[in-house]
Amino acid sequence: MLTIYGVYRSRASRNLWLADELGIPFKHVPVTQTYRLTDPNAAGTPLHTRSPAFLKVNPNGHIPTIDDDGVVLHESLAINLYLAKKHGGPLAPATVAEDGQMAMWALWAVTEVEAHALQIMYHLVAKPPAERDPAIARAAVEALRAPFKVLDGALAATGFIVGGRFTVADLNTAEVVRYAMPATALFDAAPRVKGWLAACHARPAFKKMMATREAEPA
Repeated sequence: MLTIYGVYRSRASRNLWLADELGIPFKHVPVTQTYRLTDPNAAGTPLHTRSPAFLKVNPNGHIPTIDDDGVVLHESLAINLYLAKKHGGPLAPATVAEDGQMAMWALWAVTEVEAHALQIMYHLVAKPPAERDPAIARAAVEALRAPFKVLDGALAATGFIVGGRFTVADLNTAEVVRYAMPATALFDAAPRVKGWLAACHARPAFKKMMATREAEPA
């Protein structure tokens, strides 16, 4: 059976969403981020990213990780590409060309979007107000204008990223773009991106994942 390590309030959300999209059974092992704990060494502390037991699974000390009947993988977007290809169906690449495109978009999301989107999330909503820096948020918004234009153009033909249908490429990219949602003007300037993300978030599997995520302790 597939085992997914990581809490919902982490990048493991990407893998948990996909597993439900694919309809595959899985075991969920909650592993929290060490930085969220006041004293990681205290008695009764939950399994966390620096716990010796988890470091045996992922020596990098990050979540998520999966163990798929002995196939151990780290890195959330790579995990999703693997799971989609293994289980097939419309979310998976139908051709070698689509496979390459899906890998390209996963790398694009990480290199072009994620770091800036995280700064938007941190400095507009996630950090305590006293720790937010509006200048950092503004710079991140400006940095994302060009990538959002690229994505908006890619969505022009069919409303999806690859193959004219919802695939793992959409799921992976949507989970990165989601971090930038507090910057509403960024989405208003890229209407196809705005509509596409809303459609991704309307999927039952996303709603299920997000409801569980929001029920977890912050």
